[in-house]
Amino acid sequence: MRIAMISEHASPLATIGSVDAGGQNVHVAALSRALARRGHDVTVYTRRDAPDLDERVTFAPGVEVVHVNAGPAHYVPKDELLPYMAALGDGVALDWLRNGAPDLVHTHFWMSGLAGLAAVQDVEAVLGDRIPLLHTFHALGVVKRRHQNAVDTSPPDRVWLEPSVGRLADGIIATCSDEVFELKALGVPQERMAIVPCGVDLDLFRPDGPREQPDHRHRLLSIGRLVPRKGVDLVIEAVRRLVGTGLDVELLVVGSSDARGPRDPEIERLRAIADASGVADRVRFRGQVDQDKTAALYRSADAVICTPWYEPFGIVPLEAMACGIPVVAATVGGLIDTVVDQVTGVHVPPQDPAAIASAVGALLADPSSMRAFGEAGRARVEGRFSWDRVAGETLRAYRSTLKRTALRSPVLGGAAR
Repeated sequence: MRIAMISEHASPLATIGSVDAGGQNVHVAALSRALARRGHDVTVYTRRDAPDLDERVTFAPGVEVVHVNAGPAHYVPKDELLPYMAALGDGVALDWLRNGAPDLVHTHFWMSGLAGLAAVQDVEAVLGDRIPLLHTFHALGVVKRRHQNAVDTSPPDRVWLEPSVGRLADGIIATCSDEVFELKALGVPQERMAIVPCGVDLDLFRPDGPREQPDHRHRLLSIGRLVPRKGVDLVIEAVRRLVGTGLDVELLVVGSSDARGPRDPEIERLRAIADASGVADRVRFRGQVDQDKTAALYRSADAVICTPWYEPFGIVPLEAMACGIPVVAATVGGLIDTVVDQVTGVHVPPQDPAAIASAVGALLADPSSMRAFGEAGRARVEGRFSWDRVAGETLRAYRSTLKRTALRSPVLGGAAR
């Protein structure tokens, strides 16, 4: 099968943890490789964000990345990319007309959905055949706005354009049950939806292997892109409470914010919170770390803390569980599905540092439970979240959509434009 992926801001070639690079990059990269290992040809289309990028780059056997000219050839924050989606769709369509159309399209994030729908319409106008399109949102604007309110930097048109992608796509691949609930409320037909979670690299993230030596008896780890909604300030407050009970505990914060340049305002904000809380000597900021080096950091921790305000899915808990480390997770979004309370970790209410401290304190006081949670976490990801299994479930969603849309008429009316 010839599969086209469109991922407008999240290239599989990007450095994970850099600006606007995170779970979507990992997802697109790993899923593409896994599909290619099953014998499929995958082309990933992304926006050119640097002038010196080759037009076509071989990413892995069977996977090619195509850089499409759409807007300025430099970094643009993803929330400012909407004006360039028509050009991205045009570039993708032109490549299909020149080099052959794919059997189906899988778009990632709402703006890629707009570009993909436009490209499908353009090619249909020339060739007469509609290419089925499936979409994965990765995040929903309605949820972002609910939690961030005026701080939300999404373009205003996202309010109506994003649901239109869901309604016009031939199929939706949601990553968790909470997302299905949100999409139904937006008017997306449930019969077009399939739930396929994100996966984890079980060879890279595993319990055995090198581990960094902590500076204190107990280490907690917070890892990921640093933005306020990730709730790292809540974890710092929990550390203050734990230190107050006499525990010898440290917090390692790994990641960087959306800022470009030598200053990272989110790290500075969090460092100021740690200083004001009297735990500056217990909170260390590592900054951005290459993904292939993060497994040693996971293995160095007694627990990984993942307590965002909201989380569309969350790959960090999977990586921690794959390394045999228990997870303290807020009961939001995909974390509800991935972390099994009192089996692979502990659920805590969102935005509750006292609950975080209580859960961590109970874990650290019970090493046997920590070991059991770690073993159960590894077993869970092996049985449910390998990329090979995710690829298989994705292919089932592809084939179901191909079958359902075989006689379907075109539906798009030019939303991207």
